[in-house]
Amino acid sequence: MGRRVLTAVPSPDAPDAPDAPDASTDAARVEERTRAAVLRYLGALNRHDADLIAGCVAEDFVNEHTSAMGRGVTGRAAYRERLDGFLADFDGLRYELEDLVVRDVRAVLAYRMSFRLVSAGNAPVRIRGVFRLWVGADGLVTRRVDYWDGAEVSRQLAGPSPGD
Repeated sequence: MGRRVLTAVPSPDAPDAPDAPDASTDAARVEERTRAAVLRYLGALNRHDADLIAGCVAEDFVNEHTSAMGRGVTGRAAYRERLDGFLADFDGLRYELEDLVVRDVRAVLAYRMSFRLVSAGNAPVRIRGVFRLWVGADGLVTRRVDYWDGAEVSRQLAGPSPGD
């Protein structure tokens, strides 16, 4: 009675065949590339290898921090220049993945970060944060926005408060 039941995927030559199967396959490939790039970047950070970390980001990489304690930078070369000092000061740096959501070329990665801050007498710090990341067609991170609580870092560096 005029009802059409679809029992198989229509042939691509069919005049009314949707583009969805090809589009969804392309989208899945883009998301897999994004996921792989983000995990490669996080792994490089955990290996404390400045060259490996810098190799995960694009030439025009933008690194933005929302915390007043953070310092943003633009460009792979400028980012690489800062990495040695950062890695030396953040002894034992470790990012633990809490959650990763990937949509197209963007990812949101929730993490727990731990380290001993050498410049503060090796004080231990453990904070939670979130990266928003964008990945280019070449599989390199083009932009990172980092959200973490600078007040919590300051609190931990100050040591236990009375009554703790």
